[in-house]
Amino acid sequence: MKNFADRLIGEINRKKSVAVVGLDPRIESIPEHITKEAKDKFGETFQAIGYSFFEFNKRIIDKVFPHVAVIKPQMAFYEAYGPEGITAFKKTVAYGKKKGLLVIEDAKRNDIGSTAKAYSNGHLGNVEVFSKKENSFDVDAITVNAYLGTDGVSPFVNACQEFGKGMFVLVKTSNKSSGDLQDVKLADGRTVFELMASFVNQWGQEQIGSNGYSSVGAVVGATYPEQAKVLRTLMQKSFFLVPGYGAQGGSAKDTLNCFNDDGLGAIVNSSRGIIFAYKKPEFQCSETEFEQASEKAIIKMNQEINKALKEQNKIPW
Repeated sequence: MKNFADRLIGEINRKKSVAVVGLDPRIESIPEHITKEAKDKFGETFQAIGYSFFEFNKRIIDKVFPHVAVIKPQMAFYEAYGPEGITAFKKTVAYGKKKGLLVIEDAKRNDIGSTAKAYSNGHLGNVEVFSKKENSFDVDAITVNAYLGTDGVSPFVNACQEFGKGMFVLVKTSNKSSGDLQDVKLADGRTVFELMASFVNQWGQEQIGSNGYSSVGAVVGATYPEQAKVLRTLMQKSFFLVPGYGAQGGSAKDTLNCFNDDGLGAIVNSSRGIIFAYKKPEFQCSETEFEQASEKAIIKMNQEINKALKEQNKIPW
């Protein structure tokens, strides 16, 4: 089974892009012609919501897949609508993979050992269906909250090894209050996020692929470039999933500390800035052309990040 980091690097080089499109649908922001069609078919129901989400995502994917290697649906937006939302999530994952994209599920899952194993089986591996085993969500990677410790992380690490999948552990997140816990100083002088980085290294030691990167990565926000610089030295073999670009205030230059000198080691997410780009006057697109705006936005994002990398002699392809 091919190592996730090796698969990721192959797609990054093929697409010449380190960008990730976050598929975080909000029903109030989905164009009216889609929601009208949904309500005409199903009324004002959860089923109409699920239909709207998938139709919206599908049209975004159709335009962005030539320009990126990865999409990242955030499970919370789907779970909020129960089974119909979950169905839209699963259909989005399947459609993205059909288009050749890697899919990272942003779910921040974790629990004690046996429950964590159920999460890892369902999302990364397979589950027992009476006399057989089948894939359930079958994403390529998942975000993980490691606060419960090693016994809550090991099942995900094992699934990465067995099924060629990946994981991204929360280390230094992009939200404003992340420092409430993550920046706390320990008795030995390290911060909590530095301690978590040491665990990520430990968990990823047996998951290193032929390109020198581990399938156990870290979530490191673009909004904290100085902390990212420290973390890059502490987790040299880990890929960083970098939120905070665009709508949260992170710039292309802010992401540079997340990359190694070889130009690898990071992928940069933008959600609202891409999928709702039609709302921005700079892209001059109507609601009915929303996917055209998303394509323009991802091309612009690629250009900005690749320019910043090139200026630092960090272009990997």
